[in-house]
This record gives sequence, C-alpha cells and structure tokens, in this order.
Amino acid sequence: MKKSNAPYYEVVGCIHMHSIYSDGTGTISKMASAANDVGLDYIMVTDHNNLRALANGEEKWYGRVLAIIGYEINDVNDLNHYLAFGLTEEIAKNIPAFEYVKRVKKKGGFGIIAHPDEVRHAMVEHPPYPWTEWESPDYQGIEIWNQMSEWMEGLTPWNKLWRFVNPRRSTEAPVERTLQRWDRVNQKRKVVGIGGVDAHAHRHKMFGGLIGVTIFPYKVQFQTVRTHLLLEKKLSPGMDIEEAKKIIYDAILDCRVFISNYFNGDASGFRFLAKNRIGRAIIGEKLVLDVSTRFLVNVPAEAQVRLILNGELVAEKFGKNIEFPCADTGVYRVEVFRDKRAWIYSNHIRVERE
Repeated sequence: MKKSNAPYYEVVGCIHMHSIYSDGTGTISKMASAANDVGLDYIMVTDHNNLRALANGEEKWYGRVLAIIGYEINDVNDLNHYLAFGLTEEIAKNIPAFEYVKRVKKKGGFGIIAHPDEVRHAMVEHPPYPWTEWESPDYQGIEIWNQMSEWMEGLTPWNKLWRFVNPRRSTEAPVERTLQRWDRVNQKRKVVGIGGVDAHAHRHKMFGGLIGVTIFPYKVQFQTVRTHLLLEKKLSPGMDIEEAKKIIYDAILDCRVFISNYFNGDASGFRFLAKNRIGRAIIGEKLVLDVSTRFLVNVPAEAQVRLILNGELVAEKFGKNIEFPCADTGVYRVEVFRDKRAWIYSNHIRVERE
C-alpha cells in the first residue's frame, strides 16, 4: 500500500448512467462530451444487462474524459440492481442476485449495489428497485447517494413541476437508512461508498405529445452528485486504457473516495486524514490508535463538519481547516454541510489497536 505522505492525485467523475445501448437517449460520445463541458475527468457507464458498448469499442478517451464501460445487472423480479465493472463479458442472465454478485467477483470484476433502499409512492408506473440480498459477502460497494432515485422518491402530486424545473436544487442528501447500513457493514469489512447519478436523459411528451422535454439532460445531472477519487498515479488523457482503469479501480476498491453535491459548491481539494506520532492515514486507510491521534479536515469553503464514528455523530465544528481529537478505535468518516445543505461525504478511516 502507498504511504500516506506520498502525493495523491484527485479526479472527479460521475458513476451510473445509461446510453442508447439500454434505456438512455444519448450515445457514449454525447455523454462524454457533456462530461467534458462540465469539467469531469471520467464517467462510468452502466447500461442494463449488456456490455455492447464495450464490444463496440466505446470504452476510450474522449478528450480529457475517460469513459469506462460496466453494466447494471438485475434479477428476474427486476430487483437487486448491481453495477458491475472490470468484466469483459456478461454474466449469465436470470440467476439470483447472490449468485451474480459471487460470479462478478470470481471473474475478477467488482460490483456496487445500486439505489439499495429505494422507496417510491408517487408514480405507480415507476416502482422502486431496492436491494434485498444483504447476506451476500461478496459485494464491494454501496451507492450511498443516487441523484435520480432521490429525485423520484421525493415526488408528490404537488411538487412534480417544481422538482422537474429544479432537479439540482431538489438533490438534498443521501438516504439515512442507506448510510446506516453502510456504516454497519464497514465495522465488519471494507465496503466503498460511491455517489451515482443514474442518468438516462429520458424524453417525455407533454401537452398531448406536442412538446418533448428531456428529464434530465446528462449535463444537468453531471452537475449534481459526483464521486471524487484519490489516485496513486496521475491520469493523463490518452494514456493506455487498461492502465488508467486499474488506477481508478484501485482507488475505488481501496475506498479512497468522497462524494459531493456540486450544486452546493466544487468540493475539489477536500481532505480528511488521521495523524499521530506513529503515522498518518487518508480516507480508505487505517491507523494505529495513539494518545496523539487526531483528525484533520480541510474544506474548500467554510462549512459545518460532522465527525461520525461507527455510524454515530461524535463531534461537530464549523470552519475550513478543522481538527478533531480521536480517543477511541472504530470507523470514522465526515459529513460536510454548507448553508445547512449536504455537500460532502467521505469514506471511512479505520483507527485500530496495535
């Protein structure tokens, strides 16, 4: 493992999106162009139940943006949606979730549970797709914040128009029950938390089909929930695809990740680390407890910072450069709120006894 005092290189991107290869309306090229326009470094495409985009050579650099191709698997009941990456061929269809999670891992890939605690009431034609196979020991990640899922879950007959007109403003915070699940599993094993946009750019007909509108353009959703990665090596546009993917996958699997809502500000430069006389650890790493142990949080703008230990709030401060004492072992993460709006969620740092 890389030493924490060596430099890490931050990249920012969006995960979980759909193209014309399934139920999205845009080409991979169009999606990558939108990502370039809003300053992203990577996108991770997850069309439903197929890797045709990969087979057709769509996984490549588009300007400064690297488009990585995975796919979204579901069971026969259209539940247990799973974002699978690192595969060159599709897993057999119509098998139980427990089995395809195991097969993804066995084939050298990794997977992230999508919109795990989804609940919907307002639109019968769009039912929820929650995760039910929590006994699986093989999933490696949880989508702790899904922009489209949150948007649809919050719909009521009275706010549909407002939420349609204000998709970014209606992105508020991760689902608390998902955060609780994520904290619990991380007390047993390391599981990465990522943010997803679940972008489709759906076309919707209004006024008897006279007017067509897009819900929502890719460029709009790419300015909501973003996933920041701390890389061990610097990405350079045009570098070998397999090398670039390995650098990105290593960061995700090592949990060197934080999530932000771009609507509340650019979170680039945020850092959360633990430090003592023995050493130091960044997000995703571990540190041996010592009486001198403390946490350092650097935020791009003044904000309210909450320190979470094993899922419980243990300290809270306002500022830009903040220090928290550490007196106990466990898994720690931080939540950052700006103007009372959820802004940044870090992955965990583990503090252990020697």
